Amino acid sequence: MPDKQPRIPGSPGSATPPVAEPTTPAGPLPPSPDQSGPATVSPTGQETGTPQDKMAQGGKFLTTAHGARLKDSDHSLKAGNRGPILLQDHHFREKISHFDHERIPERVVHARGSGAHGVFRGYGTASKISRAGVFAQDKETEVFVRFSTVVGSRGSSDLARDTRGFATKFYTDEGTWDLVGNNIPVFFIQDALKFPDVVHAVKPHPDREIPQAQSAHDTFWDFVSLHTEAQHHTMWNMADRGIPRSYRMMEGFGIHTFRLIAQDGSTVLVKFHWKPKLGVHSVTWEEAQIISGADPDFHRRDLADAIEAGAFPEWELGVQVFEDTEDQMFAGIDLLDPTKIVPEELVPVEPIGKMTLNRNTTNFFAETEQVAFNPNNLVPGIDVTNDPLLQGRLFSYLDTQITRLGGPNWNQLPINRPHAAVNDMLRDGMHQTAVHAGVAPYRPNSLDGGNPFETPDGDRPFIDHPAPVPASVKERALPASFEDHFSQARLFFQSLSEVEKEHVAQAYTFELGKCYEQAIRERQLKALAAIDPTLAQVVADGLGLPVPKPAESPADVVPSPALSQVGREWPLDGRQVGIVVGPDVDAGELSGTVTSVHQAGLVPLIIAPSGGEAATRLLGKDLVAQRTYLTARSIEFDAVLVASATPPAPDAANGLDSKVGASTPDGIDPRVSLLLGEVWRQAKAIGAYGAGEDVLRTTGYLEGAGVVTGSGAEEAVQQLLNLMPAHRVWERFPTTGRFATT
Repeated sequence: MPDKQPRIPGSPGSATPPVAEPTTPAGPLPPSPDQSGPATVSPTGQETGTPQDKMAQGGKFLTTAHGARLKDSDHSLKAGNRGPILLQDHHFREKISHFDHERIPERVVHARGSGAHGVFRGYGTASKISRAGVFAQDKETEVFVRFSTVVGSRGSSDLARDTRGFATKFYTDEGTWDLVGNNIPVFFIQDALKFPDVVHAVKPHPDREIPQAQSAHDTFWDFVSLHTEAQHHTMWNMADRGIPRSYRMMEGFGIHTFRLIAQDGSTVLVKFHWKPKLGVHSVTWEEAQIISGADPDFHRRDLADAIEAGAFPEWELGVQVFEDTEDQMFAGIDLLDPTKIVPEELVPVEPIGKMTLNRNTTNFFAETEQVAFNPNNLVPGIDVTNDPLLQGRLFSYLDTQITRLGGPNWNQLPINRPHAAVNDMLRDGMHQTAVHAGVAPYRPNSLDGGNPFETPDGDRPFIDHPAPVPASVKERALPASFEDHFSQARLFFQSLSEVEKEHVAQAYTFELGKCYEQAIRERQLKALAAIDPTLAQVVADGLGLPVPKPAESPADVVPSPALSQVGREWPLDGRQVGIVVGPDVDAGELSGTVTSVHQAGLVPLIIAPSGGEAATRLLGKDLVAQRTYLTARSIEFDAVLVASATPPAPDAANGLDSKVGASTPDGIDPRVSLLLGEVWRQAKAIGAYGAGEDVLRTTGYLEGAGVVTGSGAEEAVQQLLNLMPAHRVWERFPTTGRFATT
C-alpha cells in the first residue's frame, strides 16, 4: 500500500540545502536513493567488490586532479592583483584545460538521449530455441537502456517528430549483448550503403544548418520521394508513433531478423519486440509543439521522475519465431528486408522475459553519454543474419565508437565494461586503463603458460553459425523481393483507427507544406497515391495541388489491428493528475483527493494560485503545491481535476505572466482557462467536484465526452480513473469521415 501522502519526484539533491552557504567541511553527499552508477567491475570485467560510493569523488576538501588540496579556487595566480595571469598557475591550467575538453563529439545520429539502469528476468520460454543464458528461467541480468531521438543534436527537443532509439545493453555472464533497436520496426533503407544518404537528407541543410531536429524540409522529402523504399518508415513517422507520450509508453523493435541457436545446434529466425506495460501512447501535435517550448526535456524528465517515484517502467521482451528456411521468407515477406514487418496476427509475439528500469544514473556524462552500443556484441545462442542493413551496422558502430570515444579502449569505460571476465590479448592504445600482466599477448605461447586458452565446446564458447552461402557472383544488387516499396506502408495505414488516419494526413500536409519546391510535394503525392488514394487526396487538398497518377496501383492488404494505438485499455501506473485549487478549497477534502489519486498508483500534482508560504496557509502543512497557475501547463498532466473555484490570482496581470493575455470568462483565472482549453483539445479526461463544476460550466467545458463530475471528491476521482485507462477521449471530437471507408 503506498504512503498516505506521495513523495513527488524532482528534488535535485539527496538532502535539503540550508539557506546559508555551508562552512563546516564535510564529505560528498550520497546519491539519491533512485540513483546508481555502473557496476564496480574492473576494466577486464572482474568483480572488484568496491562500494559504489568509492567510485565517485571523495574527501572533505577541494583538490587538484592529482590530490593536492587547494586553498583558493576563485582567483587565478597573477602578477599583482591587477597583473596578468602567470603560466605558473597549475590549478588554472588544469581546471581550464579539463573544461576545454569536457565535451566529446556527439553521436552523428541519436545524439539526444536519456538512460537508466535496470534488470532483465528471463521467463525460460526461449531456452528451447536459444542456448543464451540470459533467457534461462528466472535468470536476472543487469541492463542499461538508452532512449534517444535520431535527427536532432544534443540540445534539441525531446518532442521532435522523429524515430526514437531503444538500445539495451545486457551485462550477461557470458559477455555483453547489445540489442540496438528503435521504436519503429522498419527502417528507411534496405542497404547500409544508403545510411549516409538518408542521414544527410534528414539533417539540417548544410548551407544554413536549419531546420533542427525536423523532417519538415526539402532535402528529406526530396530523398524519400525519390528513394521510395523509405515510404514505409516515413508512414510510421508521420503517424502518432513519431511523437510518443513517454519512453515508458513506447514499443521497441530489433528491426532486423536475427538467428537463435539452441543447445542442440538447431536454429530459428526471430524478430525482437519490446512491449511496454503501460501500452503505446502518443501526444497530439499541439502538445508536441507546446512541450518543445515549455519543457524540451519532457521525455528524460518523465523517465527519471517515474523511477524516482517508484513507478518503475517495465517492458516484456518477446520474439516472433520463424523457421530458418533456405529462402528466409515467410508468407511472401522477405525476412532479410528491414523495411518490412510480419504482422502479429500472422506470427504472434511470444514473451521471453521482462525488463524493469529501477535506477537512475548518477552521472549523465559518465553513463548515458559515454555508453557505447555495438550490434557485434553477441553472446552464445544469438547470431546475425545477412540482412544488408544489419551487415553494414556491424562495421559502422565499432568504427564510430573508436572515433567518438577517442580510441579502441572505449569498452573499458565503466558503463561499457562487461560483467564477464575478459582475457582478450588486446593491448595498449589510447585510454588503456587495465594494467596487463604477462609477456606473451599472442597465441600460441609458452612464456605465459599458454594462457589464454581457446574454449572447448563443452564450456559454452561463442560459435558463428555455419550458415550456408549459396553459389553466386559478386554483384551490387538486392533480391527482387526488396522491390515492393508501397504495400506495407498501405498495410500500416489501413490498420489505423479513423482518428489516427486523420493525424497521419495532418502530418503529411504540415511537413510537405514546409517544403519550398513544389516538384518535391508533387513527387511525394505520387507515392502516397500508390499507398492510399484517399490519403493522397486529403493531403493534396491541404496543399492545394491535384492528385497525380500513382506510380502503381495500391495493393490489396489485410489490416493488422496490433498496429493501432487506439481501442484498448492500459494500466495507470505513474500517470500524472493535475488537481486545480483556488483560495476557497477545502483542505481536508483535498487531502482525501490526493490520497485517492496516489493510492490508485498515479502522481497527484496540486496546482494552486501561488506557492511558498501562501500555499501553506491555503493547504495546511500536510500538503504542498507542486505547481502554480504561473508554472503549470497542460503537457504535464494525463488528466485534470478542478477541486474548487479559481478566481484570478494576484499575479494575473499581463506584465507578470503573458499567459494572462488569453481570453477568459469573468471570475476565472486566465491560466486555469488556458489549461482547461488545452486539456480539452488534447482529448484528455477532465473532472470536477463542488465549486470546480462551476468552473467547467463557466469556461464551457462541462458538457462533452470525457468530462465527469461528482457530488464529492471520492466520486469524481473514481469517475476520472474510469476514463483514464483508454489514455485519451477521442470520441470528444467527431472525425471528418474522410477515412471512414478506407
